[in-house]
Amino acid sequence: MRENHQLAIMFADIAGSTKLYETIGNEKAREVTSRCIAYLSEVTAEFKGRVVKTIGDEVMCTFPSADDAARAAVRMQETVSENSSQLGSLHIRVGFHFGEVILENGDVFGDAVNLAARMAAQAKGDQIITTGETLDAMSPYLRFGSRELITTTVKGKSTPIQIIELTWGEEEELTVMGGREAVTVLAPNTVSGMISFHGKSVEINENNPSVTIGRDKNNTFSVLDSMSSRVHAKVECRRGKIVLVDQSTNGTFVVTAQKERAFVHRDEYVLQGRGVIGLGREVNSSDPLAVHFSC
Repeated sequence: MRENHQLAIMFADIAGSTKLYETIGNEKAREVTSRCIAYLSEVTAEFKGRVVKTIGDEVMCTFPSADDAARAAVRMQETVSENSSQLGSLHIRVGFHFGEVILENGDVFGDAVNLAARMAAQAKGDQIITTGETLDAMSPYLRFGSRELITTTVKGKSTPIQIIELTWGEEEELTVMGGREAVTVLAPNTVSGMISFHGKSVEINENNPSVTIGRDKNNTFSVLDSMSSRVHAKVECRRGKIVLVDQSTNGTFVVTAQKERAFVHRDEYVLQGRGVIGLGREVNSSDPLAVHFSC
């Protein structure tokens, strides 16, 4: 029997589970991941949710409201952190979206499910990611603990999606969201980034908000490589963030100092910390084609 419902769909999975199996072995990794999945399932039930299915190291669940999902997401992260003695260095990433879904034979289907999965894919370890639409459906006091990461196009959606991070366990200054209007607590002019290539370094800030990178000699940084487009990418200081904007044919690779990897193609990516940028190919810090960043 098919039924239409308004529900929050959530995906929570273990970040870097493949490396976990390589590091501690199959049996120990399976024990740890199973324990983590059990914790996530318990939190789901605590906040009126229902586990739809577990897929390897991932839990898919539903909640009756955006508020319930937000509270559960925070509690999941807290539970994993509090039980680090049992779970080791394990981290989870969570993504959810509130919208209309079809219930059929205990499973859920629809655009909201696909969007929730895409939010989970956007998240990194220890992160909770949702959409601006879901944020609008949450209570004001829950919206307060959030910040906008980026507004971008998402595969399968004709209009840009506002991607929001729900913060937890942080005491740093944040860009706080209240519905659609952002209140920037961290003054934008305190944000800066340094881009470096072959001995040349340029600081990006409110007074010098943009640099270009590409094969053309008129770019701020000219990277002469067959994989590089004429004007391959821009790096901009925008609304208190340092943003990489890919404009290329082959895409842009980002590798952070923490070995986190991202591929950006005709899209935007917020640069944080230190790392390297590769035009059309993945690079490491010692690669002569690596453009270095520090934000």
